[in-house]
Amino acid sequence: MKTVGIVGGFGPETTAKFYEQVFFACQKENPLVKPHILISSVPLPFQIESTAILKNEGVERYIPYLTAETHRLEKAGADFIVMPCNSLHIHIDTLRASVHIPVLSIIHETAQYLNQRSIQQVGILSTAMTAHHHLYENGLSVYDILCRTPDAAQQILLNEIVLNLVNGKNEHKDRETLLSIMHSFSDVDCILLACTDLQLLDLSHPSLPVFDTMQILADATVREILK
Repeated sequence: MKTVGIVGGFGPETTAKFYEQVFFACQKENPLVKPHILISSVPLPFQIESTAILKNEGVERYIPYLTAETHRLEKAGADFIVMPCNSLHIHIDTLRASVHIPVLSIIHETAQYLNQRSIQQVGILSTAMTAHHHLYENGLSVYDILCRTPDAAQQILLNEIVLNLVNGKNEHKDRETLLSIMHSFSDVDCILLACTDLQLLDLSHPSLPVFDTMQILADATVREILK
């Protein structure tokens, strides 16, 4: 088994759930062995995180914090690294250049997953940071998959919901708001939770599949651990 290093803390509940998903999926594959999982929770100042989520500003200030943790995980013995946060994949090339071990991409794994299911158009729920940098438009274009995104007013609401979740506030009204945004999508084959914190709201759609990028990354992580 390989040792995985998780760059976590975005937010803490999501990191904890990702750990559980990976751990128990590995146990299901091999009940006799517990996977070796290293987690480094990034000590990011709240102001940097809130400004990035709400305003899509100062995203470059993440870099020294992220690279410090990838170095720490590599030094601690990780064979590869994952980061269960879509938005921070704007820095994945920088992180890959900072270490000598592989860094899996949630964008790449999700693109492959959707392509294998013959998805042609997808409704994307993400932070403004992810949307502004066209992470999924670029990643899915490899397979000619088209993206639909919320309008400007909906995106502001979505950013606020994500910040609430990062801060441990899981409110019913936020779930209702997000469901309303989901129902506004038309001509799509599925809804993609392209922010790993959104899975905390336990979302579903009456007629469309809802795919969770965190679960997709967790499954890819398990496959890599068991290689």
